[in-house]
Amino acid sequence: MPEVEFDVQWPDGDHQQVYSPSTVVEEVFDVGTGYPLHRFLALSRAAMAEASHRVEARWGFPCSRAAATLTSIERAAARFDGGEVRVTGFRRIG
Repeated sequence: MPEVEFDVQWPDGDHQQVYSPSTVVEEVFDVGTGYPLHRFLALSRAAMAEASHRVEARWGFPCSRAAATLTSIERAAARFDGGEVRVTGFRRIG
């Protein structure tokens, strides 16, 4: 199953490399598109849930790394009251 790292640009301009155990993030996010913070979080939750589901369907257990990724995203997002988040690129790693 291909894994993906994607680059997130937060409202303050900082970048974060984020891991996904599945290419589902390439289906959910468009490179360069700005998402309101609340929308980005909702899409991230849906993407990581689907990524974990895909791992479970293939290997028989949910993906703890998808849950850890979501926790990391939510912690980073908690620094902001709003603003726009962009996915600036994808890189397949598996």
